[in-house]
Amino acid sequence: MTFSAKDLSCIRAHRPLFKHLNFDLKPGKVLLIEGKNGAGKTSLLRILSGLRMADHGEVLWNNQSVAKHPSEFVQNLTWLGHQNPIKAEQTAMENLQSLCSLGRQKDIKFEEALIHVGLGKVKHKAVKTFSAGMQRRLALASLLIKDTPLWILDEPQTALDKHGIELFEKMAHQHLENNGMIVMTSHHSVGIDNRFIQRLNLGHI
Repeated sequence: MTFSAKDLSCIRAHRPLFKHLNFDLKPGKVLLIEGKNGAGKTSLLRILSGLRMADHGEVLWNNQSVAKHPSEFVQNLTWLGHQNPIKAEQTAMENLQSLCSLGRQKDIKFEEALIHVGLGKVKHKAVKTFSAGMQRRLALASLLIKDTPLWILDEPQTALDKHGIELFEKMAHQHLENNGMIVMTSHHSVGIDNRFIQRLNLGHI
């Protein structure tokens, strides 16, 4: 199982954000994408998740082009963007059920996942009453439910307090120990063992 990029380039407003980008990611590893604001980190994540086409090059899952085999790739991917994909009028439980309605699921109940992220007591409350940190915890709960080897995460620690960040880091370590893979960006320091991390700095590409 491998996830790789070959000679990727991305152009925005006639300006190259990055070009000739390559990497190979194997199970148990994190690809940490670094770079200043405007370097193209989110654009790269969207290309890697299939939400945007690269201007040149290709993304490969198990040595097969993601563009040519999108359904197989999507079944192995959980994407979490900078904005939480939740609906304010729905409850935490309803949102989690919607987030996990497609694809394979792990053998864990929705209520157990909410308890794990500290939202068990508010599972039937509308998300519009939640703080930003609680909403982010709810989005992270979907990672516990979905049975996908690849996580692509844009600023997963956004709005989390110290305990929330520690929770995410524990989830990440568990995923890696289970031979999962993570591609992520972060403006925070990342408390994941350096043995698991590959770094990709867009400012140097």
